[in-house]
Order: sequence, then C-alpha cells, then structure tokens
Amino acid sequence: MGQPSTLEYTPLPERAQKIVEKFMPDEEKIKRETASFAHVKPRPGDKEGDTEELDGQVFTHHFVSAPGDHEVVQWHYVETGRADGEVVVFLHGIPDAWYQWHHQMASLAATHRCIAVDLKGYGQSEKGAGDYRHEGAAGQLYSMLQTIGLQKFNLVTHDRGTVQGDYIVADHPDSVTRYLRGEQHLYHFNPLVAPQGDIFRDAPWTGIMENPTEFVVWVHNWVSGKKPIPTHEMERIIQEFSHPGITRAVPRYFNSSTFRQEWLQRRNRLLEAWRCPVLIMQGYDSKSQPREFYEKARDYIPNAERVTVQYIPGGHFWTLESPAETTDAIRKFLQGEI
Repeated sequence: MGQPSTLEYTPLPERAQKIVEKFMPDEEKIKRETASFAHVKPRPGDKEGDTEELDGQVFTHHFVSAPGDHEVVQWHYVETGRADGEVVVFLHGIPDAWYQWHHQMASLAATHRCIAVDLKGYGQSEKGAGDYRHEGAAGQLYSMLQTIGLQKFNLVTHDRGTVQGDYIVADHPDSVTRYLRGEQHLYHFNPLVAPQGDIFRDAPWTGIMENPTEFVVWVHNWVSGKKPIPTHEMERIIQEFSHPGITRAVPRYFNSSTFRQEWLQRRNRLLEAWRCPVLIMQGYDSKSQPREFYEKARDYIPNAERVTVQYIPGGHFWTLESPAETTDAIRKFLQGEI
C-alpha cells in the first residue's frame, strides 16, 4: 500500500523568490511579438535522406521505426559529423526540436558523430496515442537508439529531454559514456518555479498551444534570459513546433506525470543509479531553475564517476542564447578537461 512521501520541498532562495513574484510574461508584449512573426509559415516535412546546411555543416534527416506501444513508433532524427566519431546524442526540450542543438552539433562535427532526435510527440516524430509517461517514452527512445546501432553514446539533454535522459542513464548505465544534463530540476524542487506543469496539462482545453507562434513567443518571454535569440532562429523554432499533431501530443506528457512525481523518482531511485561522469549545465540566470539548487550536485549523485557543475550565461534557452559557451562546456567535458 502506497504512502505519502515525507520529502519536503526546498525553500526558494531570496533571489529566486523575488523572481517568482513577477513570474508570468507580459501579455501585451506577447501580442506584439506574436504579430511580428505572423509571416512565418509551416515548414514542409522532410524525407529520408534530405539534407540542409547549417553553420557550414551538412545535416541529414532520417526516419526510423522502432519497437514501442506494442507495435512500432516512428522517429525523426538528424545527423552530422564523422561517421567513425564518438557518438553524441542530443535531446531537446519544450517548445523545441532537434534544431535546438544545431550550433553545438556543427561545432563538434569535425570530431564526433552527432545525432539529435525529435522526442516522441515533437517535431516530425510519432504523435499518435500511446505511452507518454517520460519513463515509457524514454524506454522507446532507447529502443530507437539501439535500432540505429548505437551501443555506446554520450547523452546531452535540455529541459524535458533531460527528464527522459534521467531514465536512460539510470536504466542503461552500460550504454551511456557521459551524461551532460541540462536545465532540469535535480535534487531540490519547489512547485512555485514550475507552474507550467498545470498550465500545459490543461492545454487541450485552454488552447494555450493551439497557436504555435504565440506559444513559442509566450515560453521565450517567460524564461529566456537577456541575450536575444536571432530572429531567423526564432522563426525556425516556430516552424519546428508547427508540424501537425504537436499541440495535441505534447500535453499528453503533462497528463501522464507531474513535476512532483518526476522529483520523487529522482530522489528515490534515479540519482543514485547514475554511474557515468555527469555534467550539470544550468543557465546562470534561469528563472525556473535557481542556480543555488545545484551547487552541491556531487552530494546528490553519489555513485557517478564524477560530477561537474557548469553555469552557462543566459536564461533557460542557453543553447541558443549562448551557443559558443554551451559548445565550449560540452567539448571540454567530452575531452575530460572539466
């Protein structure tokens, strides 16, 4: 018989408490910025083998079906870099897709084989009904990585992709060489900095995700830092969140689990199961992830080979706000320099 958990939420630092008091974005600003992106049209879907050039590097689109939901789940992933290089797998957050990592992938392409996946429900991956618990989706994602032949890989994650990464690292420790974990609650948690759980759970009824442009603008106004993301990149983010079915699929995650349940899983099982070297990457000015919560990460991940904490300049979306600094942290950790 289950019992209520006795774990207590961590009080917010004074600095974070002041941020929470003025947490939600300005609605008038959202309206203005949404109107400024009215020209953005949905991007046509890709086909197997399609290529595009970003940051001077060729990216190739792939589609594969792998075991899941008692049949198969279709996945979209994008690859660049050396075919014989050490593998780095990238997982994005919300409201993103594989494109979130294109700067880092292009920079590492000379030395590594870089693969970025659209999570189930996002981008051009599967959006049908099925298992949208993060643990279940992570198991299906791992099956996909095995299907394309990845036996050992480095895992780099951000936000909601990190939730699934946590399960992959815990459940398949022999497959993950290093875990570079970004922008997600770890040991400490306080629901005051996570109102989006309830907001996104009700998305099918409130319609908050129905207009992809408005939703992307809303999220970025809420948790971005002071460094602006280039307009053409914001346009592509909007396009990647505009593929058919996303606005119905993504809320399933928030109806299948809660931020509290994720936190309890980490505290009760996942953190102590991690064995590989772990890099904790957090935005220095992240509004929803107080940096003070990560200072003693070594204590929270007792069995990892080593644990390093790196604060990246910017807010929540530091992969695009500070791409060079993000790449530098990833490269140094992969090379054992930090």
